[in-house]
Amino acid sequence: MAVRMLMVCVLGTLLGQVWSSAKLHHNEEELHTQALYPWRSQGHGLVRMKRDWIIPPIRVLENSKQVPEDLVQIKSDKIFTGEVIYKLEGPGVDQEPKNLFEIDDKTGVIRSKRPLDREKYSSFTLKAFALSPSGERLENPTTIEIMVLDQNDNRPAFTQSQFVGTVSEFSVPGTSVMSVSATDADDPMTENAALSYSIIGQESIPANTVTKTMFGINNQTGAIYTRDVGLDREVVKGFRLKLQVADMGGMGLTSEGVAIIHVSDINNHAPQFSPPLYSMTAVENRQEYEIGRVNVTDRDDRGTGNWEAKYSITNDPEGNFAITTDPSTNQGVLTVVKPLDYEAQSEYVLILTVENVNTLSNKAPNLPVSTATVLVTVVNENEAPRFREDPIQIVVPESVVPGTLLKSNIAFDPDNSDLRYEISRDPERWLDIDRDTGDIMARRTFNMRSPHVKNHIYTAVVKVTDAGGVSTTATAAITLKETNDFPPQLFPLSGSVCRDTGRMNSGLVVTAVDEDFPPHAAPFIFEMPDYLSVNWTVVQVNDTHALLQPLVELEAGEYAVTVLVSDSGSPVLSAFTQVNITVCLCDSFGDCKSEAGAIIGSSVGISFIALIIIMASIALLLLLLLLAVAVTACGRRHHIKKGTGLLVGESEDDIRDNVLNYDEQGGGEEDENAFNIDMLWNPHDAPPAPGSYYPGSGVPRGKQPLRKDAPHNLPSPIYPRRPPADPTDIEDYINDGLEAADNDPNVPPYDTALIYDYEGEGSLAGSLSSIASGSSDGDQDYDYLNDWGPRFQKLANMYDPR
Repeated sequence: MAVRMLMVCVLGTLLGQVWSSAKLHHNEEELHTQALYPWRSQGHGLVRMKRDWIIPPIRVLENSKQVPEDLVQIKSDKIFTGEVIYKLEGPGVDQEPKNLFEIDDKTGVIRSKRPLDREKYSSFTLKAFALSPSGERLENPTTIEIMVLDQNDNRPAFTQSQFVGTVSEFSVPGTSVMSVSATDADDPMTENAALSYSIIGQESIPANTVTKTMFGINNQTGAIYTRDVGLDREVVKGFRLKLQVADMGGMGLTSEGVAIIHVSDINNHAPQFSPPLYSMTAVENRQEYEIGRVNVTDRDDRGTGNWEAKYSITNDPEGNFAITTDPSTNQGVLTVVKPLDYEAQSEYVLILTVENVNTLSNKAPNLPVSTATVLVTVVNENEAPRFREDPIQIVVPESVVPGTLLKSNIAFDPDNSDLRYEISRDPERWLDIDRDTGDIMARRTFNMRSPHVKNHIYTAVVKVTDAGGVSTTATAAITLKETNDFPPQLFPLSGSVCRDTGRMNSGLVVTAVDEDFPPHAAPFIFEMPDYLSVNWTVVQVNDTHALLQPLVELEAGEYAVTVLVSDSGSPVLSAFTQVNITVCLCDSFGDCKSEAGAIIGSSVGISFIALIIIMASIALLLLLLLLAVAVTACGRRHHIKKGTGLLVGESEDDIRDNVLNYDEQGGGEEDENAFNIDMLWNPHDAPPAPGSYYPGSGVPRGKQPLRKDAPHNLPSPIYPRRPPADPTDIEDYINDGLEAADNDPNVPPYDTALIYDYEGEGSLAGSLSSIASGSSDGDQDYDYLNDWGPRFQKLANMYDPR
């Protein structure tokens, strides 16, 4: 208590000891104190000696039961001049944790109010002040250090509830296994936290397999190590150790823990085949399928690389077989990876070896590598025929001669049975195949322009079947080589060329088309043979076009020009073509002018009135020509006298049938589509109503030509038969004929041009109308037509009175 009650005199007179002030941080502390406690500021004009107190650290034992307990007393030299009040500040007083310490403001005694806990607060730093009654600071603040002394009031504790480690089997003594650790909350600088480790129990897994002490521990570091031999994983899987830690160097408080140590496997057992001999079967022509499994035994830890087997086949140079490992069972799975051929080899003897994935330990017994023998028997089956190539490649000219052999020896049968061939798909029917030999031949000439030819390749399908009915198919890819089959054709076949001598490059541009493909088409060569090139020439423009030009100035009109065009094929094909060229006057755009335009545009300089006169004269001449032709061709009907023949008659009489040219080309006697008057009305039908017309004809019903299938009760008008003596009577002659024709009920049922072939007065030929007979149709006898042969049979049937 004498130490704890030591008083320090600030003035340096108490106990004869003067303490000098270090005055460190004096200004900062003073400013800080004034900021927090303004009532502590110094008085007006007070002068004092600036000296500090220095107090050694005060030691207080934790968990003390003597509370409150006086720790130290402080005094100021100002007590001789007046009253002094003491104050204390800092953690444990007015800061957390509060109310642990206090000071007597009259005597300056500092006390502890409650027991202290070093594990929470190991020291405290406080500030002591000497103040006047008015709050004036009399001295600089004094720092007081309080150190809490430790007691062994905490047990050590392991850092883990259970420690786990591993050691390899057959480890030598002294092999490090693992380390354990513990902590103590007491002061580590004292014996209260000095720890000591020990093993107080051992249990083997499985229990009682090992009874001797197999492990030791370093009492200071907690490192566990092996201390004996005999760790065999096949015997013991692990150990459970009971641990203890104590403070005070092993003499103080204690705690217990657990350590689990697993014995790990090493590859000290080689795999062994069980049994060493196997027999399996494999079906030919199959692949990628399992044919059997082999077994091995291994005492090492299951599921690890020390246990997992790795198989190999030592005598399979062709690579027909493969063996893999089933990871769950460790069996060797034997498979066929290439199709086997029974006819080539019916039996295989395979030698297998096995080893672990991990390398065998040097602690394993020195035994040879385990081997096994597998006898594989190949099972025969009816194999499908095989094509020697698929697709079957054939290259042939498109103009191949029918019957040409295209391909032979296209398939074979592994079982050596007879084969039957057929073409199962041939859209153009271009191919033939020999049923027994499979020879593919051309049935017809190929056509490159077929829609079934794509990129010059024609595709067919060939099917082959063996004696057992097993079949297979292959594609025949026939590549067609282009041949020169078609000569080029000139185009266009007609055109016009300007006859203007001043026009440059005037001519007709022609080209050619060729149904062949390159290289048997363009470039084309245009030529004009010497014996056909009179007044014309051909100029090659480019590979596909040429220009036909006249060599001299030609008159306007039509010209036929013959051109020879050749292609670039092999062999070269040529063709002569006649081009109809119209030579004409052209306008400024190069187009042919009309006749009037040609005259107007000529350099003669005809006036407009003269042009009108010329055009009128031309029209008049055309009209007179038309009238002359009409008068000459007037009335060519004839009547045949009975008993005289069909072409004998008199021109003065009426002729019912006229020769009319309709410019129609039909089918001869059987063609009745052009003018089928006889089908308008049948005499067996009811008579037509007066004033009615045949549908679509414009012909009044009842007005028909005199035929055996038409009524004969309507008279025909009398046509003028003889030409006028004077050409001035032509107008009257035509008017009379027109009136008679309009009233004739026997004319065709539509408007028809009546041509009067007037040849002028005094013609030696006379009129065709003179051929007709003067008798009526009813007086004629047409029986003789039946004797004129089959050509007149139709005519006889029409006029037969029967």
